[in-house]
Amino acid sequence: MAKKSVATLQTGKKDGRSYTKVVKMVKSPKTGAYIFDERMVPNDQVKEFFKK
Repeated sequence: MAKKSVATLQTGKKDGRSYTKVVKMVKSPKTGAYIFDERMVPNDQVKEFFKK
């Protein structure tokens, strides 16, 4: 019973699912080490983020 009530509560919220956390490795021009570029991007702009 508890699992069903939790599942119905989660279906009501869809605002958080419209964004995706993306992580891209970028080489630093100063040191040559790799750094991670992390952002919260809307779902429809994920492919554009990785093309840059």
